[in-house]
Amino acid sequence: MLQSKRTKIVATLSDRRCDEQFVRRLFEAGMDVVRINSAHVTEASAQRIVETVRRVSDSIAVILDTKGPEIRVTGIAEEYGGAIAFRAGERVRVRGTAAGEMSTRELIYMNVPTIVQDIPVGAHMLIADGELEIRVVEKTDEELLCEFLVGGSLRPRKSVNAPGVAIDLPPLTEKDRRFIEWAVGSDVDFIAHSFVRSARDVEAVQEILNRHGSPIKIISKIENQEGIDHIDEIIEASYGIMVARGDLGVELPAEVIPNTQRMIVEKCIRAKRPVIIATQMLYSMVNAPRPTRAEVSDVASAIYERVDAVMLSDETASGQYPVESVETMARIAREIERDEVHFAPMIDINMVSVNHEITAQLARSAVRASTNLPIRYIVLDTRSGRTGRYLAAFRSRKPVVAVCYSPNAQRILALSYGVVAILRTQQLDDRYHFLMDALDYIGRYEELGEGDLLAVVGGSFGPDGGASYVEISNVGKLRRRNEEMIRRKC
Repeated sequence: MLQSKRTKIVATLSDRRCDEQFVRRLFEAGMDVVRINSAHVTEASAQRIVETVRRVSDSIAVILDTKGPEIRVTGIAEEYGGAIAFRAGERVRVRGTAAGEMSTRELIYMNVPTIVQDIPVGAHMLIADGELEIRVVEKTDEELLCEFLVGGSLRPRKSVNAPGVAIDLPPLTEKDRRFIEWAVGSDVDFIAHSFVRSARDVEAVQEILNRHGSPIKIISKIENQEGIDHIDEIIEASYGIMVARGDLGVELPAEVIPNTQRMIVEKCIRAKRPVIIATQMLYSMVNAPRPTRAEVSDVASAIYERVDAVMLSDETASGQYPVESVETMARIAREIERDEVHFAPMIDINMVSVNHEITAQLARSAVRASTNLPIRYIVLDTRSGRTGRYLAAFRSRKPVVAVCYSPNAQRILALSYGVVAILRTQQLDDRYHFLMDALDYIGRYEELGEGDLLAVVGGSFGPDGGASYVEISNVGKLRRRNEEMIRRKC
């Protein structure tokens, strides 16, 4: 079958488990995109992951996830044996540092030098995803006096969140810069930048990519209230969005997350941007062969929201059942997408700029035609991937086959809903031959009759001239036209 699911699957790989056989099994199970988390790898080990993925298939996209600017506790002084136990009601002083001083029972250091200036009295700070919680009761110019509301074991370099407080963090860390520079020369397709708070953070990444003339696309991870507050400008500045519910779930009350997720998804679809839902989607499968019913419902809810992709993290990076996790996610997607009433094309949605873009209008017309006529496939060719992305935005129920002219464009579309992207095999100089590539590819999976209809989105001026027409014709006529053009050239 050419297209078993329309929702794409992102799977995280670690350098401890990325041999070719393993990656191939994930790919065959339904994985479309590989994610590499730079927080847990070196450039050398990340390179090994990319090389392994490319040996399996050139069509698998690779996302590099930056660590991003974040607040963390520093290391723990040696005399405490790696952890300090605190009880609720105890008080502790907090300071910022750029030199990495060690934390003690009396004084906790955090890695942001301006932390004292940025945090007001009364603010709450959550340590280690909320395992510990402190409240600022007093402050001086040099330090904060804090009281533990929730005690526990403080371990080194744990994350710190300050919900509702804007912290003066740089857009990029030095490690981020190093990894982005590595990605430019290492066949990476996307940068997923962590803790994006405004368009300024996206522009800092884009500046590096522009300097190198890199086609890498930026996915902004929304993980805090600031990111939500500036979501419109972030979407505008980004290629796509990842709703990273781990840190977001610490920053926001749990009951607020579902509506926030839905709001972001709707905005991304209207803006024709890919959107990924991430974090703990099948988390119990780290240790168990089957997911909980609640996890299945969580994945199903994201698919019902019409997201482009759902993501696996620990499930595939370090879990005991990685292939089963991908297979489970693919089965859920296939089953939910059978709901023809809910999964009607989104051709009447008020999309941003759709009335001012020829490509968007043509894409909508092709998808609308596929709902009114017995069209089997929508076929296009694309130099940059933009036409394929626009077709994905209207969420066609019919498969979209995008014939690409470069591996980069093919892999970019691996993150787009319902698009099967293939690489053009014959570089013939005519504006119709891509249809033969598409028909040959479809023919590997099913037989098309001479009378079967296709909707074709193409350009009268070649792929560099952009989309300029929608043509609806049957397979027999398209084949005969192509044969006639070849005879004329000969």
